[in-house]
Amino acid sequence: MSQLLNNIAIVTGASSGIGRATARLFAQEGARVVVGARREAELLALVDEITSAGGEAAALAGDVTDEHYARELVLLAQSRFGGLDIAFNNAGTTGAVGSTADMPLSEWERTVTANLTSAFLGAKYQIPAMLQRRKGSLIFTSTFVGYTAGMPGMAAYAASKAGLIGLTQSLAVEFGTLGIRVNALLPGGTDTPMGRAFANTPETLAYVEGLHALKRLALPEEIARSALYLASDASSFTTGSALLADGGVSINRS
Repeated sequence: MSQLLNNIAIVTGASSGIGRATARLFAQEGARVVVGARREAELLALVDEITSAGGEAAALAGDVTDEHYARELVLLAQSRFGGLDIAFNNAGTTGAVGSTADMPLSEWERTVTANLTSAFLGAKYQIPAMLQRRKGSLIFTSTFVGYTAGMPGMAAYAASKAGLIGLTQSLAVEFGTLGIRVNALLPGGTDTPMGRAFANTPETLAYVEGLHALKRLALPEEIARSALYLASDASSFTTGSALLADGGVSINRS
């Protein structure tokens, strides 16, 4: 049986990587999906792929740091499909990497806005829509960086992604009695365009792979399956969690 039948979902950062894989999987599992990202051509290609496979999807290109865009994604889900049950707030950036002492304030603010403020804006409009249906699953993509491990030169990324865990916990408590579950998904290294931009040489890639107990990167489809768990009734008693899907990078010392 399809795990998300009769559910309506928003997936941001859907033009590539984890977001794209998750949107495809949600649709395969019966959800009607609104996909968001900045790149319209990639979103339209994803919608075509989903609809060609028998699913239902709609796209809206824009910037998740824009409050108007956050609102319009929800309005599209409501007007096109009738409501909202699931939101996977996945869009984000690694931001500037380098010495904290040399980081311009503008780069810090850009990273925090892209990763943390965008999640707040998403939740601000997604939660009221879910409350209309008296249930919902809200998911944020965080990371092990700044949670179980520190990495030099990634202060803004770590701080913004760790902030998502605090946001997750607060929202889970605030809206739990109203039927809303809120969880953070913490991937390890994943074979995505963003991941490849960081591990951009054979030597760096081998090093990053070696940090994991599984000694490899995740495929986006593997992280998507963890997002599916949090979105579906399989996780009906899971809220306020920071779910590691990190290939053992958090515990590996070998």
